[in-house]
This record gives sequence, C-alpha cells and structure tokens, in this order.
Amino acid sequence: MTLPPSRAATEADQLQKLRRLLGALIPDNAFYARRLRAAGLDGELPDLDTFRRRMPRTTKQELAEDQRLHPPYGSGLTFPLENYSRFHQTSGTSGQPMSWLDTPESWAWMVSTWRRVFEASGVTAQDRVLFPFSFGPFLGFWTAFDAAEDLGCLVLAGGGLSSSARLELIRHHRVTALCLTPTYALRLGEVAAESASSDEATGQETSSDALASVRTLVVAGEPGGSLQSTRAAIESRWPEAKVYDHHGMTEVGPVSYPNRQHPGVLHVLESAYFAEVLDPDSGQEVGLGEEGELTLTTLGRIGSPLLRYRTGDLVKRSASSAAELGSTDLALEGGILTRLDDMVVVRGVNLYPAAVEEVLRTDSRVAEFRVEHRIGASLGELQVVVEPTEQNSVDSTLASDLTRALKDRFQLRMDVQLTPPGSLPRFEMKARRWRSS
Repeated sequence: MTLPPSRAATEADQLQKLRRLLGALIPDNAFYARRLRAAGLDGELPDLDTFRRRMPRTTKQELAEDQRLHPPYGSGLTFPLENYSRFHQTSGTSGQPMSWLDTPESWAWMVSTWRRVFEASGVTAQDRVLFPFSFGPFLGFWTAFDAAEDLGCLVLAGGGLSSSARLELIRHHRVTALCLTPTYALRLGEVAAESASSDEATGQETSSDALASVRTLVVAGEPGGSLQSTRAAIESRWPEAKVYDHHGMTEVGPVSYPNRQHPGVLHVLESAYFAEVLDPDSGQEVGLGEEGELTLTTLGRIGSPLLRYRTGDLVKRSASSAAELGSTDLALEGGILTRLDDMVVVRGVNLYPAAVEEVLRTDSRVAEFRVEHRIGASLGELQVVVEPTEQNSVDSTLASDLTRALKDRFQLRMDVQLTPPGSLPRFEMKARRWRSS
C-alpha cells in the first residue's frame, strides 16, 4: 500500500500552487487584484498562515453583486474573454443563478480532479458508465462525463429518456457504473422493482435483472450518499452495487472523493484546493470533531478562481487519524451535512433536512416523503408527508412509528401524514422535498 503524503508535503505543494495563482491574479484579475492589494498580499506569499490571516473570505453575495455591476460575467476573469471555451451557471437553488466561464486549461484541471473521484470509487477503463439525466447549464456531471471518457471508459448519455428506457439501456449495454443523485438512484431502483413482475409474466428478462451488472453508483447533488440509512436504501434496490458519495459546486468544481474503507467519510482533494473548516460567524478554524463551514480556494482554476470562498456547506471535521483513514486529505465525517441556509428552527430546535431524511430512510416502508415547514406558526411547525411503498400502503402503524422515531431523535413531535403510493413527485436531479409556508 502506498503511504499517504505527509501534511508538510501537502502544504508545501499548496503553497507553491497558491503563489502561482496569486501571481496570475494580481496583474489581470480585477475582482481579486484589488482585494489582494488591500490585504497586503501583492508580493511573495511567505506561508499559508499569512494567507489565512490576511485574505478576507469571499461570499456568494459578493460574486452575484459583481456580476450585476459587470454583466454578464463579472470582473473575476483572469484572461481576455476569447480565452474561455466553457459556460456554466449555478443551479440557483439558493439565489439568482451566476454565470461561470472556464478556459481549456481550467477545464482540464477539473477533469483531472474528477478522475481522482472515479479512481477512489473503483471505476476503471473497463467500466461502462451511464449518465441517466439531461445535462443542463449548471456544472453537474459535465466534468465527470469528460473524465470518464478520459479514463478510457465506455460512456453513455441517457438524456431525454424515460426511467424504463434508461433501465433498458443498462440491460442492453451491461452498464457497470452510474453517476446520478441519491434520489434518482432510489427512483430507478423503484421503477425496476415495479416492472419486474410484469416482465416475469411475459417471460422477458426483467429490469431488476438489468441492475445486476451495475457495480458502482457515484452519487452527488444531495447529502444522501453519506447518510448510512439512505445509502442502505439505495443499495437494497441495486443488488450488486456500492454507493460512493461525492460533492462539488459550479463555482469551484469537483471537490471531494469517497473513502471506500470508511463509508460516510468524504475527503477534500487538497492537491486541488486549499480547504478550511471555519466557524461561520467568527471565521476561526474549528477543531477536530467539530462542525463548521467549508471554505475553499481553487488552486488550479486560474481562469475563474475563488479565494477563501464560503461554500455555505456545513461539514464536520473527522476526529479519526490519517493512519486510520489512509489519507492525510481533510476528512469530512458524514460528507456534506447540509446547507447552512437550509437549517430551520422549530420550537427552539435546530433541524437540518439531512438529519430528518436519515430517520425516515431507516424505515424500509418509506418510498418517498415531503416536509412542510409552517413558518407562520409562532414557534414553527413541521408536517411530514410520507408515501409508503406499495406493499405497505395499508400499514396502520407506519405513521405512529415514524412519529415516535422522529421524537426520539429530535425530542420534537412532528405531524406525520400518509399519502397514497405514487402521489409524491419524483426527481432526476436535486430533490426539493422541503416546502415553507
């Protein structure tokens, strides 16, 4: 086994890359040049600590305002516009979508980071990888598609197809790996199960048999891939597959890779990012085992960089040692816990959507759910609408069991209501299960 590089070597590599990045930004990147000069960072950077102390954090609001003042791409581009070849925009789930451009060099850097994600997930050139969704303008799995091709995989695009047609694609081509959201992994497994009995009646190879070729599910876009209960629910529907989590953002690129020996742990690619976990209010670094906001500096996306970017992602620094985990890269216990702006307060209790999902997914009778947050109530109220699986549609104990489980976990009573099978929406990309009224 190859030993992981020492922290000293990692930080020396980060310092070298950060010096190169700042050297490119100061003369040509208007957005960051003025910030670097104001922070006294327009000379040779002596060490990483100086960068931590002097460089202010960058917020999404500042970037959005910069693009409003300098439309359409803002003043954060390092090179002339003709140097850029790729356009993407943020999904807009937490505000107005932002435009993002990349040069061929920056794009190649992101593709190389996604190759690391595939390699950590056990994907090789022998795999046949399906992307079962329609690509949109946000970064999504665009870089993953190019990385799979670069790795030598047979790559299949599944856009514009129904779930049944995608299952047939998996069966016909003996697909071995998929990139998708946790929600859609559950949905495809659900569709396979629904069609299995009718296929068997006609003597055809069943859709559930088609799933047998799949060994790897790389999931992203939602916290579910690092939740034990959600991961188990997905794997129960894919008989031969293992789930591997990943996360990234349009603004920064592919960020983390899974630890195959320690499911539920994500590592930040510290060869590509200078990463910090900071208290959201004070900006001070949190200790091992503590929660904070993931803050990232892109070390190789020179054409459209971000310095100390506040991602808005709440994470927990793992207290496990590098020897235990097999990597010195920053380890996040439970992956991305939630978005900071997703937290709701109900009768004085802080709740995160992922924590509620973890409780609900533990019960195999739950097919889908939706949470109604009534913010008009004096102390806030939650109603959980649960769709049972078809075989549990008349189970009279499900609502009371879930009410008890939620109360035991959060010391908070929630109103659990059942709805008929098939009545809640299904999602291909990021699910929107929480509603406020």
